[in-house]
Amino acid sequence: MKEENNFHNDPQNWKLGIFYFNPKDKRVLVLKRMPGLGVTFNFGNPFTVIAILLTVILIGIFSKTS
Repeated sequence: MKEENNFHNDPQNWKLGIFYFNPKDKRVLVLKRMPGLGVTFNFGNPFTVIAILLTVILIGIFSKTS
């Protein structure tokens, strides 16, 4: 847990200040920099990228059929 906090607090892991990218951190969802605002994705985790791509593809498929 302490290592995860170090990852979260490291400004190098935040791209443009809002995108969390850390391949060493295995979490898919992490607290935003201001925890009261919810969670964000860890874009360094391959499962996150796959989940987002599948979601976009499914939205594209279903939006064309309706």
